[in-house]
Amino acid sequence: MFPYHSVLRTAIAGCALLTLPGLAPAGDLPTLQLRLQALARSYAAEGTIEALRQAVVAAQVQGRVLEARVDAGAHVRQGDVLLRIDTREADQAVAAAAAQVSAAQARLVDARAGLERSRSLKARSFISASALDQAQAAFDAAQAQHRAAEAGRAQAEAGRSFATVTAPLTGVVAQRLIEPGEMALPGKPLMIIHEPGGLRAVVDLPQARLADLSRPGVKARIEFPESGRWLESASIQVLPAADPRTHTARIRVNLPAEAPGVVPGMAARVHFSLPGEAPVLTVPAAAILRRGELSGVYVADGKGAFVLRQVRLGSTQADGSVEILAGLAGGEELALDPVRAGLLRRKP
Repeated sequence: MFPYHSVLRTAIAGCALLTLPGLAPAGDLPTLQLRLQALARSYAAEGTIEALRQAVVAAQVQGRVLEARVDAGAHVRQGDVLLRIDTREADQAVAAAAAQVSAAQARLVDARAGLERSRSLKARSFISASALDQAQAAFDAAQAQHRAAEAGRAQAEAGRSFATVTAPLTGVVAQRLIEPGEMALPGKPLMIIHEPGGLRAVVDLPQARLADLSRPGVKARIEFPESGRWLESASIQVLPAADPRTHTARIRVNLPAEAPGVVPGMAARVHFSLPGEAPVLTVPAAAILRRGELSGVYVADGKGAFVLRQVRLGSTQADGSVEILAGLAGGEELALDPVRAGLLRRKP
């Protein structure tokens, strides 16, 4: 198999074909002497913004959606009506339950009258004790059936009330997942509502990082790479469990109360600042040549030319430089313009 630097050199060969002759010598290229720096220990991880309080409103009854009163982006208060579902099926269930209550009531009245007659006959010794016991048992059964019918009617009426879907909390409608005319089924999500005031970034870190994050003095900053915006975290919470499949632990980094423009679902990069310092080798981001999943830099070979070397990148520092985890050492000379360095030809 070809080494990685050969693959990376092949990937940029097309650039040389488009370059005119008359290249500058190596001495005209800007370079950087690499040195280890004692920097604060840090670690960056990709995360997602989510709401502290969020509710997925689901249907509790089956029926066609008749009306949707709010849409995504609407502000709602707890108890506000969100949707109305067709109640005809629920109305029939209530009517059936009411009929069962009436039938149970009639049986209870008959059983009570039978029990009273049996007691009167037993007092005059016209029937045996076992006959009275049977009448008492029939009354008890009728009474229990009546209570069951009443409970069934209350359940049917409660189910009918679920046809009017209300907001479980005060917040903003993030998504509406159903349209008027569609069929709502029990358990089917209808809307997602979240409180806009509380947000957090959620990241999954390898379990090897948990020891560092458990130490006092750990801080975090949230970066939004697309806008270049940074926010200081309000607090950090390490969940006391790891995923057995990925062996990662979930970290919650709470955002400050005021974070305008940040909404759930956005991508973010969380930078953890660890206590203490460590020797770190960093290079400017412009000096790194990226081709797909490969990353490399051009290093002076001491003979007036540069050679391509694959490197393994770490986290991005606050000044924009990138940490080098493997592939370079202190004292080496690095070309700051990788394209020009790759086009240079060594003199015979």
